Amino acid sequence: MDYNSRKEAEFETIRLRNVTIAAGRRHTVGLISDGTVTAVGDNKHGQCNVSDWCGIVAVVAGNVHMATNTGNAHTVGLISDGSVTAVGWNKHGQCNVSDWSNIVTVAAGWCRTVGVTSDGLVVAVGRNNEGECNVSSWRDIVAVTAGDWHTVGLKVDGTVIAVGNNKYRQCNVNEWSSILSVSAGYLHTVGLRSDGTVVAVGRNNDGECDVSGWRDIVAVAAGSYHTVGLKSDGTMVAVGNNDHGQCDVSGWSSIQL
Repeated sequence: MDYNSRKEAEFETIRLRNVTIAAGRRHTVGLISDGTVTAVGDNKHGQCNVSDWCGIVAVVAGNVHMATNTGNAHTVGLISDGSVTAVGWNKHGQCNVSDWSNIVTVAAGWCRTVGVTSDGLVVAVGRNNEGECNVSSWRDIVAVTAGDWHTVGLKVDGTVIAVGNNKYRQCNVNEWSSILSVSAGYLHTVGLRSDGTVVAVGRNNDGECDVSGWRDIVAVAAGSYHTVGLKSDGTMVAVGNNDHGQCDVSGWSSIQL
């Protein structure tokens, strides 16, 4: 198997992980084994109105801009036929996905929705004040992640591309290589390398990018102001803001990928 075929197989496995649950700031979404969806929490804009969904294979939840602290959120579902559905707050057109097709993975950020097509192209709708939806020229993409104001794409060759707000240099990912997965926080970006190490760029006021010493990592996730990593032995590590105990994971064990 050549390099690209091997990477494609690895990325296909990654795509199928962590797609059965999603959390917005004030609502939680779950994908049931029969392809239906359930949701609880704030429903001010109908973001929990998913009871009639069926044939769903992945769910994601658009978050709330940290500065607004309101219930403005939306929920997105990827349907087994490659189409997409969305409900919730739609002020910026972030739920206008009914014409999408051949989608293999989706991501949702604040006021926008992003999708990757089966041929590696990317589509995006929603707020674009800072260029966070300028992804039409991207090629060979296997995964996307959305922060509040920036969008990050992972390419099949393990390199990374990003657009949008770059105030904290959260889009400075062009030199990354051998990346297996990416996650975008509020104003930072995290990447997992194939050797189990982690890289991060962007806002680091709370130490959320202090991951250079991490080893044997198999999954990463970026919160608003913190970053967590899952180690190969099932334990967890975390850095960043811990005002609510969100980094108190040192005692966790047997966490599955």
